[in-house]
Amino acid sequence: MSTAAKTAISRWSISRPVALALEDGLISKETTFFDYGCGRGGDIRRLHDMGIEVSGWDPAYFPEEERTPADVVNLGYVINVIEDLEERAVVLYAAWTLTKHVLIVSARLEWEARQIAGDYQGDGIVTRKRTFQKFYTQEELRDWIKAILDHDVVAAAPGIFYLFKDPAEEQAFVASRVARRQPCPNVRFSKEEFQANKQLLQPLMDFVSERGRLPVDSELADVEEIKRVFGGVPRAFSLIRRVTGTETWDTIRRQRTEDTLVYLALAAFPKRPRFSALPSGLRNDIRAFFGTYKKGCDQANTLLYSAGNPTAVSAACEKAAVGKLLPDALYVHRTVLPQLPAVLRVFEGCGRQLVGAIDRMNVVKLSRRRASISYSVYPDFERAGHPTLAETFVIDLARLTIRHHNYRRSSNPPVLHRKELLIARDSPLYPRFARLTAQEERLGLLDPPTYIGTQKQWQEVLQSRRYAIRGHRLVSLSHAP
Repeated sequence: MSTAAKTAISRWSISRPVALALEDGLISKETTFFDYGCGRGGDIRRLHDMGIEVSGWDPAYFPEEERTPADVVNLGYVINVIEDLEERAVVLYAAWTLTKHVLIVSARLEWEARQIAGDYQGDGIVTRKRTFQKFYTQEELRDWIKAILDHDVVAAAPGIFYLFKDPAEEQAFVASRVARRQPCPNVRFSKEEFQANKQLLQPLMDFVSERGRLPVDSELADVEEIKRVFGGVPRAFSLIRRVTGTETWDTIRRQRTEDTLVYLALAAFPKRPRFSALPSGLRNDIRAFFGTYKKGCDQANTLLYSAGNPTAVSAACEKAAVGKLLPDALYVHRTVLPQLPAVLRVFEGCGRQLVGAIDRMNVVKLSRRRASISYSVYPDFERAGHPTLAETFVIDLARLTIRHHNYRRSSNPPVLHRKELLIARDSPLYPRFARLTAQEERLGLLDPPTYIGTQKQWQEVLQSRRYAIRGHRLVSLSHAP
């Protein structure tokens, strides 16, 4: 049996690359899917059960299946089991030629090698099961894909990359990552003209809620009917503003303008695309918010320069309305990243462009002194009063490198305090988190913070004062035997 066949895993759930593409909306019932090197076909079966048109090929398990073009092609953890360098490149290119819209490429990363026993051979390891494994760094994998295919790549997650055939589809996906979602404002005042035409006006309200601007004629199906009834789209929207209030619509426009500016700043890496290469909706956004592409790019360049300036980043950390501010960094929960100042959104976005989406990541550390961002995984963030750190990914923006630290087997992992500072005040979790912190502050348990940074230190403090944590409650053990 070949190395690839020995390595194939019979999964009970969808693989991480395919699950991520589903979450990102790249795989759906409207797309076709081909799994290049599908192993035993676990992903194919599960996508088929979801009603998606699928097919696959594998040299060991399904060698007779035809290799057919598809909208989405998955090359999932295949290249890392191929020992021959030329064959790796041939397989990558073959998968690319079958791709109509998006190619997903994934491989194992270097920190996984620490768990593998084997002998070095070529540029990889031959395991005790006599299978070959090549372990990449995130940067090495990205650069190798770009070199073979001479095409831009988008980091989807550690060890997972997307390649889009159409540059406009790529930019639409990248822009969607920074776009905030704002609900459509509610009607405050009843007006007969609005109620009589609500069904006609609702699509216009939904469009402006999503884009922050009025549509051009080709972007709205009922635009001619709106013109006939109201005399024009601006007049129709003027009625909407009167019955819903103006404040929320102004906020939506400001947010979408900032989102587009953040996108333009991040689009400079590796190279900002031509205006004609952008999707039509994004081109219309830029015209509405900035007038011209050049004016938008000029503002984005200024923002990008500030994101590369530690002084500007530190000042933005101090001004942030959310987060736990310390002398060396600002800590925030991932849910409040869109609420950060634009400078910090770009700063964090540069890190996400390198690493992509980290599974179960929930706390982000933005350094105030150097170009560094850390993404941390606290599995019990919501349940435990003081959750322990499981994993962290440290991004060095100056060197474009990623370091991974695993604390899952540590006997003394770091612990988290003052969780309420990391989330938004209107979060339903805030009161529960804040009550625990208030209890601990009254009893002086959090002073000095340097003594409580790890699990053992924190437990020693609690035990010395005869207290224990139960969920998000502080319990006295003074009367316990």
